[in-house]
Amino acid sequence: MIGDIHQRVTRYSVNPLAFFFYSAYVASFEPRDVSHALSDPNWVNAMHEELENFERNHVWDLVEPPPNCCPIGTKWVFKNKQGEDGMVVRNKARLVAQGFCQKEGIDYEETFAPVARLEAIRILLAFAASKCFKLQQMDVKSAFLNGFIEEEVYVRQPPGFESARFPDRVYKLRKALYGLKQAPRACFAEQMSREFEMSLMGELQFFLGLQIKQGLEGTFVHQAKYTRDIFKKFNMGDSKPMITPMSTNTALDADEDGEVVGQNEFRGMIGSLLYLTATKPDIQFAVCLCARYQASPRTSHHQAVKRIFRLQVESVDNALIKGDIESQWTGLIALLV
Repeated sequence: MIGDIHQRVTRYSVNPLAFFFYSAYVASFEPRDVSHALSDPNWVNAMHEELENFERNHVWDLVEPPPNCCPIGTKWVFKNKQGEDGMVVRNKARLVAQGFCQKEGIDYEETFAPVARLEAIRILLAFAASKCFKLQQMDVKSAFLNGFIEEEVYVRQPPGFESARFPDRVYKLRKALYGLKQAPRACFAEQMSREFEMSLMGELQFFLGLQIKQGLEGTFVHQAKYTRDIFKKFNMGDSKPMITPMSTNTALDADEDGEVVGQNEFRGMIGSLLYLTATKPDIQFAVCLCARYQASPRTSHHQAVKRIFRLQVESVDNALIKGDIESQWTGLIALLV
């Protein structure tokens, strides 16, 4: 156990002029587990900061477990927040509930919550470019911790931060916790009725994996960092480049006599490429065609997906351009690859 859960920790503020010294205030690694994280003071600070948010938002109360109580487990998730250039700028520790243990009708009812679609994001970017607007970005601090929940939910104490006086007690939730089935809906409902603590993040540059550059000549949107990440994930970084997503001689079918390949990896590759179509519409047909065979992928399907990856080798930094075209169609929004 490291200290008291109520101990407040304040992060260092970093002067932009001292950017190259920022690594002194963050850890460059992502812990494997809690014990690994507790060995580094930067990650300990990150965990204290997360628990401080819980206290500030009155998320829970430490209580005696009621009869027949089955508290939900909690788990620490560690993630390094990176800037557009890939440099670690913040260590983020998040305490999540193991929501897979919840039972519908007992621990939760409704779970739906609206999420911005990529189409809506592209329309917003195109509209802003057509009006020469500069988009700014803001962040709702600990958004999920603002939504009240109607159900009676108990969770175990966070690993590494159990109470020394009351080790057998559990936390009764007042508000939603990350990982709960009903958390997104509770958060959205609360947003409709009040304001939140917001932080201004400056000009919009990085959003949901999209890298955005706004200028007088237009708005450029690309996924270079995301593309390099999925290359690394699927070991495609050293692949020979291709100039088309599919061969004109390719005729994909069920290929029932072909060799079966791993379903999980194939589905992961398809999912990664589908998100890449946000800025690469030229691969959408090929990806959707390959996606038909996720139930029983064969070597031929796997090779077709790899070819789509290989198309990206020399076009990693290509971007969509959103802006006005000076032609007879004045005001038309351009979507160019």
